[in-house]
Amino acid sequence: MPAFPEIERIPFEGPDSHNPLAFRYYDENEVVEGKTMKDHLRFSVVYWHTFRGQGSDPFGPGAAVRPWESGVDDVANAENRARVAFEFFEKLGAPYYAFHDRDVAPEGESLQESHDNFDAVVKVFKEEQQRTGVKLLWGTANLFSNPRFMHGAATSCNAEAFAYGAAQVKKAMEVTHELGGEGYTFWGGREGYQCLWNTDMKREQEHLAKFLHMAVDYAKKIGFTGQFYIEPKPKEPTKHQYDSDTAACLNFLREYGLKDHFKLNLETNHATLAGHTMQHELEAAGAADALGSIDANTGDLLLGWDTDQFATDIYLTTQCMHSILKYGGLNPGGVNFDAKVRRESFEPIDLFYAHIGSMDAFARGLKIAAAMRADGRLEGMVRERYASWDSGIGAEIEAGKHDFDSLSKIMLEKGEAAPNTSGRQELFENVINLYL
Repeated sequence: MPAFPEIERIPFEGPDSHNPLAFRYYDENEVVEGKTMKDHLRFSVVYWHTFRGQGSDPFGPGAAVRPWESGVDDVANAENRARVAFEFFEKLGAPYYAFHDRDVAPEGESLQESHDNFDAVVKVFKEEQQRTGVKLLWGTANLFSNPRFMHGAATSCNAEAFAYGAAQVKKAMEVTHELGGEGYTFWGGREGYQCLWNTDMKREQEHLAKFLHMAVDYAKKIGFTGQFYIEPKPKEPTKHQYDSDTAACLNFLREYGLKDHFKLNLETNHATLAGHTMQHELEAAGAADALGSIDANTGDLLLGWDTDQFATDIYLTTQCMHSILKYGGLNPGGVNFDAKVRRESFEPIDLFYAHIGSMDAFARGLKIAAAMRADGRLEGMVRERYASWDSGIGAEIEAGKHDFDSLSKIMLEKGEAAPNTSGRQELFENVINLYL
């Protein structure tokens, strides 16, 4: 029996539609910059918030109404949930999904029992992937919820917690490979510290690097060629996490010889917690050839935690898609909805409203960003601002033809630098508004 019997596959009806169960901008077959929207955006639904989240918050338990849940956390319920999830993916028209291992099936009394539970539900995933054509964008392991990981996993002071985490990631990588996953993500939810007095930071970071090198080696051993991702987040639940932002992740990857094996999976809400914009994080990653995938959500600037709201701000989605197009797109990554409906939006149909709205927002952002790039006005204004580097002394500096001695001699003869040109920030912002 369908879990969403009143819902057909969500259609595209165009901007004039007032149907809340239809796309107004996301036409998966529309071609933008030589690719379909479906291929540009590569939308992915997350298993954890969408099918395991119950709407709990620090002040109360979950309020979500989920008729397909039996109330018993066993394998049979998990198998049924998996079928419900694929019904949702199929009716929404999302080509991908993503999961943590512990979202998929209940954790057992032993590691082996957990593996067995995982395998039982993965059989359903394989059947449903074949039936629907929905693919796995990436898998990951939950190394933060169980009390064994209270001090972290790869950075734990307990060597056996490190070993258990390694065993868990090994299994999650095997399953991701078995399901044809196009990537694998590492998010260090507790890989950080609460107090520096009791922390050997150098040793912990060396352990984290060793853990990731083990993962790289094991991927080669089993023939997994999917992209590895690191997901930056500065804090929460720890005071400081070692993957705090794009720059910190890049520095870590370079220092420990991992840069060639990892790209970044970036999230708006995490950027906000780091004191950055998502555009900043995208540009920093793109400039380093490390932009891999995004977790599509946003936070609330009036709330100081990771609220994981669905992104509907057209400015935000335009910024995201402009940077993504600029750096060659997301492939094998995608636009992954690491977002959850609000606690007050408790009915199953709210899952559709939330995803439809955000998919439309990213589709609109894609079209606006493509129009900006086609027009070329913004890029021309940037080139004009940096024109002093395109000829004369600027071009010579970039070509490596000068050192401090030669530059000092030139400026001693000139006596003063040429006048600056205006930054014209307000004009740039006005131009952006022309497209929106």
